[in-house]
Amino acid sequence: MSETNTSSIRVEQTTQSRLSQVDFNNLKFGQIMSDHMLVANYDNGAWTDVSIVPYGEMRISPSMSSLHYGQSIFEGIKGYKFADGTVSIFRPDKNWERFNKSARRLQMPEIPEEIFLGGLKELLQVDKAWVPALDGTSLYIRPFMFATEAALGVHPSASYKFIIITCPVGAYYSKPISLKVETHYTRAAEGGVGFSKNAGNYALSLYPTQLANDEGYDQIMWTDAAEHKYIEEAGTANLIFRIGDTIITPHGDTILHGVTRRTIMELAEKWGFKAEQRKVSVQELLDGIKDGRVTEAFAAGTAATITHISKIGFEGQDYELPAVEGREFSNKVLDYLNQLRYGKIEDPFGWNFII
Repeated sequence: MSETNTSSIRVEQTTQSRLSQVDFNNLKFGQIMSDHMLVANYDNGAWTDVSIVPYGEMRISPSMSSLHYGQSIFEGIKGYKFADGTVSIFRPDKNWERFNKSARRLQMPEIPEEIFLGGLKELLQVDKAWVPALDGTSLYIRPFMFATEAALGVHPSASYKFIIITCPVGAYYSKPISLKVETHYTRAAEGGVGFSKNAGNYALSLYPTQLANDEGYDQIMWTDAAEHKYIEEAGTANLIFRIGDTIITPHGDTILHGVTRRTIMELAEKWGFKAEQRKVSVQELLDGIKDGRVTEAFAAGTAATITHISKIGFEGQDYELPAVEGREFSNKVLDYLNQLRYGKIEDPFGWNFII
């Protein structure tokens, strides 16, 4: 990862830090924001006014185009504190690449490296004390961009705002989750925006997820739009299965290409497992659970890292997965990533971006 220039970023320190009010032993995900945020504006074809300012409310126009036409994208990244106080961010360069891929698809301007990575580095230097130190905790980092042109009419906005906010967090899921296979509602279709991390993908998931919750399931297992035959992803994360000695993840442009998913598949290959990115049918998965070939199933994402799946519901029947304690691969991956990201072992891949 190349060095990034941060000399042009203006820094305005807060005069009233909220750090002393935080109970780091009881962190609720996404509820407590750090003292500062990075803000940059795009207008007349250029990014300007890159600043780190106190976190706070913003004034917006009721006709702001993102409120009406949905030009809004974001990323999720995590920062960690080592035992010696060093702060590290996990693979933010891959989030920067994916952010710009989302921007291109939604006809939004790309973010230069010096603003995304350089700004992120400077922001965490300012708010370094907000990175929690307890095992299982981290600093969740949310870069996002939205259209700001104050005008109605379906066209790409002439102006945008890019912001990075952060918040100290604990675990996203505290226990294995249950999934319901969704065979009516659709998350994404071929040629659409399923691969991008845009706000609309999450908004459309809320109603069918609530229906699944009402039936006692934690999340949805999305399937393809054409036939509802092939597995895509979970409500908030990618899906990975161990079938025999092969680690398999669904693949395609309707699926978000997660950084955690990518990391896990790279580790699988390094450790000598056969690793495949391909279509996985619902029937293949259920048959594999019944005959014992599917020994592990889990969701993978920045917020959750690895969340074991306890059961999968399909057409009124539940299919139970093996006990979590016996899951060799996913438990090994989770332990390895925890040690790597907290600086407890050497980083042979250069994945830790040291602040």
